[in-house]
Formats: sequence, structure tokens, C-alpha cells
Amino acid sequence: MYKIVRKQSLNPTVTRMEIEAPLIAKKAKPGQFIILRVDEDGERIPLTVAGYDRKAGTVTIIFQIVGATTEKLNHKNEGEYIQDFVGPLGVPSKVEGLKKVCVIGGGVGCAIALPIAQELHALGAEVTSIVGFRNKDLVILEDEFKACSDHFSMMTDDGSYGEKGNVTAPLKALLESGERFDEVIAIGPLIMMKFVCLTTKEYGQKTTVSMNPIMVDGTGMCGGCRLSVGGKTKFACVDGPDFDGHEVDFDEAMSRARSYAPFERHAYEEACNLFKKEVQ
Repeated sequence: MYKIVRKQSLNPTVTRMEIEAPLIAKKAKPGQFIILRVDEDGERIPLTVAGYDRKAGTVTIIFQIVGATTEKLNHKNEGEYIQDFVGPLGVPSKVEGLKKVCVIGGGVGCAIALPIAQELHALGAEVTSIVGFRNKDLVILEDEFKACSDHFSMMTDDGSYGEKGNVTAPLKALLESGERFDEVIAIGPLIMMKFVCLTTKEYGQKTTVSMNPIMVDGTGMCGGCRLSVGGKTKFACVDGPDFDGHEVDFDEAMSRARSYAPFERHAYEEACNLFKKEVQ
């Protein structure tokens, strides 16, 4: 059992938790993930490590309430426990040797992008961060990004905060002006990462994306997280989650993700109805 030592709502649908897990905190690195179960009957879900405190022995997770398991997890409070918390899993993001990097985060993907930007900043790299959200109410982690970025751009789809537009607009402007990076790192919705990669491909700009498909066991045995990368089958849990964005078949990944949507929605509605009955 793993204790929730801190819980914070970042916006109406996104929650940050710090979990007491000293062995994971000791070894975790940016880009890796954990797999958790809320209770004995719960499903396994992957969540990227959003931070860690080796001294305190805690691991930070940030999750969006979109399915049954995240709904159940969000009903847990400080001082309560979750059943399983396994990790760190996956290959850490490769940040050593990078001197000038553009980190792009979209929506809750910013929770994954932030520790990478922080690690790059700590290593002395020049960090340009571009983050995007649908509107002002969904903005998260702005202060944290500003603290580790040499250059920072905030974008919202409706223009209610920062600049109006998506994350590719400032990226394209930078590339058109002749700016080049050792690497562009994009993390967010599949459609966002696809268009970031289409933009950078025009300029021959190296781009890495973080893939977070459906996972079950986290060891590559179930095959649920398979992707096509460079015409070959890869498994996000053991080969990733980071991949060359110009080689990822995003259309296939989006098609596979959509196939699970009806099941996830049904499970989410069942969970919501269960909690409503408990309250009544």
C-alpha cells in the first residue's frame, strides 16, 4: 500500500498527487512512468512520473480525470492509500549533452514535459518552452515552466490567455527565423504531436515525442501499447515512451486509441454512478 501524502487540484479535471514510494523516488528519472492500481479490484493504468523528491521519498503524479480509474483515484484523499505503485518503468528521456532544446507541452502532457524541462535546465541547457491549452481555465504548471525556461510561450486555442493559436505557431515562427535546436521534445495529445512533427520535418529539425498508449503489464508482454515506428513494431512500455517523432505512425496510433473510447466511456459512467449512489 502506498500513502498519498499530498493532493492538489490543478484545474477542474487535473489533479496532482505526491505518493510515498521511497524505492521508486530513489531511481526515477524524467520520462519514465509507473503503473498503479487504486484498489485490489482496480485496473492497471500507466502514469508518467511528474516529479520526485529523493530525500522525502515521494513521487509526483499528475492525472486527468477521464476514465473510471482516474475518477476513483481522484476520490482518494491525503492520508489514504492506493493498492499498487510499480516503477520506474520505461527508458528515461535522453537529455545529457543537449545544449539548446525546445520543449513543447499540450494540455495534461505538460505534466510529462515539465520534469524534462527542469532536468535540462539543471544541466545548463538553454530551454525554450511552448505550452498550449484549450482555454485559460485549463492552464497548469505555468510558474513551474517559467522557472526552468529561458524563453516561454503560452498558447490557448480560444485566446483567453497568452497568445491565441496552437503550439505549432510559435514553433514555426522560430524555425522560419533560422532558429535551430539540438532537439525538439513534444509531449501532448497525439494530434498535437503529429502536427509538431509535420512542422519540424519541413526544416529537418530533430524531434522526439513521448507516447502513452494503452498499457496493461508494462513489460511488453500484453502488446496493448504497440506502435509502428519507422515501419517496425515497437512497444511504448519497454522501447519508449520516447521515439523519433518523424518515424511514428500517428494515424495508426490515433485509430487504435479511438477503438478503446466506447469502453472507457462506459467504465467512467459506471464509476461516476457508483460514487453518486455512495453520496446519496
